[in-house]
Amino acid sequence: MRLTIPRLFLVLMAMLVGTGVHAQQTAREEIAQNPFLSGSNHLDYDNYPATTPLTKAPKGYEPFYMSHYGRHGARWLLGDGEYMESIEILRKAKAQGKITNKGNEVLAQLEKFYPCTIKRLGDLTTVGERQHHGIGRRMAEHFPEIFKHNGVKIDARSTVVIRCILSMEAECEELMAANPTARIHNDVSEAFQYYLNAPWQQVLRRQNRWEPQARLREHWTKPDRLMGVLFNDPQWVQDSIKAGSFMRHFFNLASNMQSHEDGPDLLPLFTPEELYDQWRIRNVDWYLGYGHAPQTAGVMPFSQANLLKNIIQTADTVTQVQATLRFGHEVCVMPLACLLELGTCGARVENLEQLDREWRNYNIFPMACNVQLVFYRPKKGKAGDILVKALLNEREQTLPVPTTQHPYYRWADLRAYYLKKLADFEAAHP
Repeated sequence: MRLTIPRLFLVLMAMLVGTGVHAQQTAREEIAQNPFLSGSNHLDYDNYPATTPLTKAPKGYEPFYMSHYGRHGARWLLGDGEYMESIEILRKAKAQGKITNKGNEVLAQLEKFYPCTIKRLGDLTTVGERQHHGIGRRMAEHFPEIFKHNGVKIDARSTVVIRCILSMEAECEELMAANPTARIHNDVSEAFQYYLNAPWQQVLRRQNRWEPQARLREHWTKPDRLMGVLFNDPQWVQDSIKAGSFMRHFFNLASNMQSHEDGPDLLPLFTPEELYDQWRIRNVDWYLGYGHAPQTAGVMPFSQANLLKNIIQTADTVTQVQATLRFGHEVCVMPLACLLELGTCGARVENLEQLDREWRNYNIFPMACNVQLVFYRPKKGKAGDILVKALLNEREQTLPVPTTQHPYYRWADLRAYYLKKLADFEAAHP
């Protein structure tokens, strides 16, 4: 999807949202200003750029190590049905003379686009590659003490999924370009899957979350207006298709078009209120599935217990490596951010209809989302504690222990807090 003038305007508005206006706005207002946000995990990282400057290191301190986990960049949809379901319904309407001019136009756009998807399902797109090049470049710019000193050693590991491997390579290419003396070790293996793409534990599977999801999904899906845009016979719609299901599937397809440079722009087919409602459905789904939701006993983020243990163990033992980079999926980044309690990620919200007042998934897991834990030590000859700053999508975050110098926290305090949190969970779920 090329950056047209209207799209450029939306990105500029998103930059305003990212500068602090966000704290004063509702999710409905943010999505009205920047419709791309409604895409949840399909959000293009560059459509919601971080613009607030990072806080300078505390006096007498310098960064010396980064521990990172990042999601792959923008991708094609995962299943052929995610494209074909909408196409087939539009084709059916056309064959029976029930399609509008606008519906016919949409069908033509999708039929032209669909051949590009063949044998590309789940692959990284050029937008995804671009996202990681940008992140890698900014990592070197923000933390030259880590990434630009002579002979910096970087350990980069990925899940075995190709889009994750290519995302890792794109980021590492930028780090090498910033410092040709860098020594980067890339590794991909099933041996790392237990923490890079941790499987669900049985205790998590048992949580009953479907009833509130189903009720709100139906409540917030209002397809009549959109059906009138695409189809010319309301009775045919009622008799021939499941309008609510079609709307949700079509929105899923439309929202992922921002993963492409040249995909058809379908989001304008939805009103701002419809975009907001479709996003709310997904916000609740992701919260119940991966957040510290009281409806699921707050246990879902512990799917990333192995990942958090690896982060702690690596930080405890690393001596020669200046950066540990891990690449995987949003189903790891989101629960990890909630487990770490970055900013509002760890919120516990009883009333799901008011969830978006406190917890918004688009702040956590756009395509190429990432957590960066940056470690600081006293400069040579100075005494002091090891400090840590947490970035979520390159935005500084609060952490769940006291500090007198936010966004910097004592690593000893964080380490003790997280180890106790993990131990308490494991004791309660043997």
